[in-house]
Formats: sequence, structure tokens, C-alpha cells
Amino acid sequence: MTPDLWMLLIFGASLLLGMPVAFALGLGGIAGIITGLSPDMLATLGTNTYNSIAKYPLIAIPLFILTGIIFERAGVASSLVNFAQSLIGRRHGGLALVAVLVCLIMGGMSGSGPADAAAVAMVMLPSMTKAGYPRPFSASLIAAASSTAILIPPSIALILYSVMLPGLDLRALFAAGLFPGLLAGASLLVPAYFLAKRNGWETKNSSDEELPSVKASFIKAIPALLAPVIILGGLRSGLFTPTEAAVVAVTYGLIIGTFVYQQLNWTSLVEMLNEAVKISGIVLIIIALAGIFAWAGTTLGTFTRLADAILSISDSSLVLLFLVMLLVLLAGMLLDAISIYLILTPILVPLINHFEWNPVWFGILLAMNIAIGQFTPPVAINLMVTTKVANIRLEETFSWAMLFMVTMFSALLLVLFFPQIALWLPEYLGYSTT
Repeated sequence: MTPDLWMLLIFGASLLLGMPVAFALGLGGIAGIITGLSPDMLATLGTNTYNSIAKYPLIAIPLFILTGIIFERAGVASSLVNFAQSLIGRRHGGLALVAVLVCLIMGGMSGSGPADAAAVAMVMLPSMTKAGYPRPFSASLIAAASSTAILIPPSIALILYSVMLPGLDLRALFAAGLFPGLLAGASLLVPAYFLAKRNGWETKNSSDEELPSVKASFIKAIPALLAPVIILGGLRSGLFTPTEAAVVAVTYGLIIGTFVYQQLNWTSLVEMLNEAVKISGIVLIIIALAGIFAWAGTTLGTFTRLADAILSISDSSLVLLFLVMLLVLLAGMLLDAISIYLILTPILVPLINHFEWNPVWFGILLAMNIAIGQFTPPVAINLMVTTKVANIRLEETFSWAMLFMVTMFSALLLVLFFPQIALWLPEYLGYSTT
């Protein structure tokens, strides 16, 4: 058996045995080194793991993770929900629209789907249930809408993608994700509205609670609404880099959470830092051990041979693009976004170069595919979060999740056939998209 097969077999078998992705990647890489190279090359393990995480842009990842936790606990979601409800009022699909809008705005603060899913579900699920929405539907909708955080800048996954393709402008990726993210959110509203109207969910008389006034709720929501403006505005103006933007986001979140919404204190700060350290540690361990897998695969030529095998399937770029999208979608149902980028990007780079696909546009397609996977069973991390909040079984949401998967996939197809949906904004802003 060739070293390539040993590496892939050990990696796949480790995953099937339930081993964490990080260690499966590390073991797969070690197997490739031992069978295809000299055992003396194991001395490179330390260097490879260090080099994988010793990259300046990766500093932004733990900071944006902390940002997501801060905004989740600072009362931001509640203020945004009140403002959105005061604008939309009570009508068929009104609360569904509020949930999607708040998820999109929260995604512009944290870049983390699970964090947004938890924050929005805690606030929205009681109101939606009271208005007649079935809890499985509400949990599925919020899980799907919060998955757009991987597209709406700042996005942790896009930061990693820019690191995997040296020279790619992260600002261009952030700008390219905005309109596809909004399109993905809009694709969820169409079925939500028609289902609410057909089933009589949420009418003007569905709740006796008085809606907050637009003026009062807007004033209270201003600090939350300013967060994405400050982050994205600072990036656009050149006032700070994406990494510095993460520092600004953390600082701003602490200020409004402590002094404006008064939801944070020293005790909660210690808890948030502790949680952020744990999550960041997991992410960085995955990236570090994936460095072993990536180095082994590159040195052995495994990734090149896999890319050649994919290219041999068809000469049509469109056919192969659809096959790649299907592969990424299946991977998104089983793995987290970071693992998918680390595993598949080295294989896909030769395809990007061969067909001269725009790397920014292609990165957004990957992100949209992974976003769908985040709420599609069997793993569906966002759906796990919302079903836990809703206190229902994951199996109860399958039919709704499949519906939203289809509608969001239609948005992906639009971006696939019309690349300018993603590329127009970064080109207009003068960022390099190649």
C-alpha cells in the first residue's frame, strides 16, 4: 500500500473511531511520514506544528471568538430584537424576519455561527413559540440564519482561508462575503413567510404584549448597531488591519456590555476569558496538527495526485465545480468549517489554478457550502445549539432543516453562476481579488 493511502486510511479510520479531528490529522500525517519518508523526518513535527500557527493573521481568531462570547452575553441580541420587532410589528412571518435580521447583524460582530445561534435562540424562541411557531421550525430557522456568520464579515473561516492562500487580500474576502451572506439570509425568509401565512402563525392578535416604541428601541440598539459599522468602517478606511479590528471589537464589546447594557462584570469577564481560551485552544490545536498533515501531503505529493485524479474525471470546469461543491457540502455535514478548510484547501488549490477560478469567489462558494452544512444533519453544530435551547430532539428538526438547505443552496447557485454578486463590492472598493 502506498504512503498516500496509508496517510488517508489512518486519517479516515481515526475519524470513524470517533477521534477528534485534530489528532486524526496529526496521526494521518505521521503515518505518511513514516511510510513514505525517513522516520528521522519525525523530527520536523515540532517545527511544522509551530509554523502552522505562527502566522500574524491567526491572532484575529481567538480575539473574534472572544468578541462573539462578549456580544452573546452583553445583551446585544435582546436590544436588536426589540428594535427589529418595533419596526416590523406583528404580521405573518414577522418574528421569522426579526430572527434572520438579528442573526445577520450578530454575524457582523462575531463571525461565529454557534455563538450567534445561542444568543438569538435564547431571545427569540420564547416569543416565536408564543406566537404559534412550532419549536422545531424556529430552531431550524435560527440555526440556518446564524450559519451566515461564516459569510458576513468578520468571518473566522475566511481569515483561515486567506492564510491558506498566501497573498489573498482578507479585506477583499470580507467584502465579497457581504452580499452572498445577505442573499443567503433572504433565501430563508421566502419559505418562512409563506409557511407562516399558510399555517396562521403569528397574527396581529397573537400576543397581548405591547411592542416597544421605535424611538426608544432604536436608541437602546444604537450601540449594538454601531459595532459592525466600526469594525467594517475601520477596515474600509484603513484605520486598522483585520487583526487590529478584532482588538477593537473586543474592546468595544466590553465597553458597551459593561457601561451601556450593564450586563458584564468582573466575574463574567473571567468566565468569558476562560471560555474563549478553551475554544481558541481547540481551534489552534486543530490548525497546529493539521500542519503535520499538510506538510506530509505536500512533501509526498499526495495532494497533487488527488487533484490530478479529480481533474481526470472531466474536462469541464462546471462539472468539476459542482463535484467540488457536493464534496464540500458532504464534508460540512460532518466536520467543522476550520477542519474543512485545512483538509480540502491544499487539494483544491491546484484546481483553482488549473481552471483559473477566482480565489475570492471560490472562497465564498466554499463558505456558503460550509454554512449549509452547519445546520444540516447528522452533525449540524448550529442546530445542536438551538435544539438544546428549545429543549427538543434534533430529529424533530430534520424536515425543516432540509427545506432551508434547499433554499440556501439556491442562493449558492446564484453566486456560482453570477460571480459578480460576490466580486462587485471588493472590486468597487479597490481591493485585489486575485
